[in-house]
Amino acid sequence: MNYNDHDPPHFHARYQDQEVTVEIGTGIVRGDMSRRALRMVFEWSERYHEELSRNWELARGRKPLEKIPPLV
Repeated sequence: MNYNDHDPPHFHARYQDQEVTVEIGTGIVRGDMSRRALRMVFEWSERYHEELSRNWELARGRKPLEKIPPLV
């Protein structure tokens, strides 16, 4: 997430040279990423949906973001 980012609430995901943005509320994806990598992004975002929403609000308030662990 970026501190001065635009609505709607979203996060950026990168895998190798691929990058997408994913809307937190809807799961709408913009950009290109392999299906395998995108499945991992969706699994992670479903698991940490509340944390992502909280970090969006923190970013909008220019407060430090909370660390969200990767999938294991």
